[in-house]
Amino acid sequence: MDEASVITWISGAFDDVERTEVDGNSFFFFDPEHKFPFATIVTSNLYDHASDLDRPGVYRLNVGIGRETWTERFGPPTKGMPGDHGLGSGSAATWDFAELDVVMPHPVYGRMHWVCVLNPSEATFETVKPLLSEAYDLNVARTVKRGAVNANRPG
Repeated sequence: MDEASVITWISGAFDDVERTEVDGNSFFFFDPEHKFPFATIVTSNLYDHASDLDRPGVYRLNVGIGRETWTERFGPPTKGMPGDHGLGSGSAATWDFAELDVVMPHPVYGRMHWVCVLNPSEATFETVKPLLSEAYDLNVARTVKRGAVNANRPG
């Protein structure tokens, strides 16, 4: 799938989603204060170099899921090691973060239960849709809990 198709799907699949674009990257929020996105699409190496996103046409879809779902996929998150810079993938497995069409821990925010996929195929995107739904639901619950929206109002 191309980036535009993913943006269109996310924007249309959930109530009251707002998309913000910064430096060619998309951030998807239910949160009206735009504090915490539930998904992002990153298109360059501006934030990290692990995925080699400066390749033509390559983008990374990032999704913030719950701890239980993350652990079911990748095992318990690893602890940071002394001298580590950044949060890290949180996985004991070795990942090729530049590989296309593979759902994997986020190279930097994995320990915060983020997953990612570079240029998902339509089949892979189908497997990511439930993760996007979970991320959206978590974002709604956190936003309501924080009091940023009324519990009876979707957005």
